[in-house]
Amino acid sequence: MNYLAAIRKNSGVTQQAVADYLGVTRQAYGHYETSTREPDFETLLMLGEYFAVTVDEILRGSAGPSAHRVRILGRIPAGIPIEAIEDYNGWEEIPADWTAGGKEYFALKIQGDCMEPEYRDGDVVIFLKAETCDSGSHCAVIVNGQDAIFKKVIRRINGVVLQPLNTNYEPSIYSNEEIEELPVRVIGVAKELRRKT
Repeated sequence: MNYLAAIRKNSGVTQQAVADYLGVTRQAYGHYETSTREPDFETLLMLGEYFAVTVDEILRGSAGPSAHRVRILGRIPAGIPIEAIEDYNGWEEIPADWTAGGKEYFALKIQGDCMEPEYRDGDVVIFLKAETCDSGSHCAVIVNGQDAIFKKVIRRINGVVLQPLNTNYEPSIYSNEEIEELPVRVIGVAKELRRKT
């Protein structure tokens, strides 16, 4: 069951988070990782669902360095670290080499049409965690302590424009003072679009 430890670490979750999902103590879950206690079949099914792997993968152990899993979040409440969010919509795999140098990623499921036609409602976008971006980047941004929004960020000398790609929506313009006071904060830069067909 050492595979459980590997996949959990790759997924960026704690033993306590998995234990809470299973309805067991952290110590009980820890025994599964160290193989001092074997989970029953129902627990194996729950673990497979949680980590988006098969029971066979858990039993045989097939975690390798080729892939890394990131959680798909439907929303990002302000002030809560991404790692602590328990309300998520599954997992996406990313190449393990993306994480070289300590880079971290998260995924957002797009809600709404303000970034059409490039991004559609229901699409999943992988974001590189970042606190800044180049002008013209498509970013997850938190404004005024609200949930994360997804917009094109256009930097100006006197502030920033959060530009929807859908021309039916108006841009939001913030001065340098508003950026500091509200605040307006970049939390991730779009890396890759994932669309289910």
